[in-house]
Amino acid sequence: MASYDVALVLLVDPSGAILLQHRDEHAPVSPNQWSLPGGGIEPGETPEEAARRELLEETGLTAGDLRPFWTGPRPYEEGFPHTVTVHVFHGTTDARQEDVVCGEGRAMVFVPRDEVLDRELAVSAAFVLPRYLTAPSRS
Repeated sequence: MASYDVALVLLVDPSGAILLQHRDEHAPVSPNQWSLPGGGIEPGETPEEAARRELLEETGLTAGDLRPFWTGPRPYEEGFPHTVTVHVFHGTTDARQEDVVCGEGRAMVFVPRDEVLDRELAVSAAFVLPRYLTAPSRS
């Protein structure tokens, strides 16, 4: 069974909206679902370096302070033949929607926090986002 690591970024704007990627039908994982921006960690890269690189590649945005939010195994999904360790980083941004470049997927959108769970979420996002939304306030 293949094993690899991915880094995701839970980026929040001043209104509390969370940046989500609408993956397209060609995505090898979670096609047509909403996910956090991110991707595979390359050899020699730390999880945080990968998170920053993926964020820039997929959104055109850079992140200031990124803090580890959660690390663990990707939730089980029927038919998914990989063992994946997910590293999620939390950061805030002053970027607005018009600053976002959609470098991958159908769309890259700041979604109001009270609408995030209404989307068809990829398995990792469906696991992490409720934990973020119910965590004690973050500054």
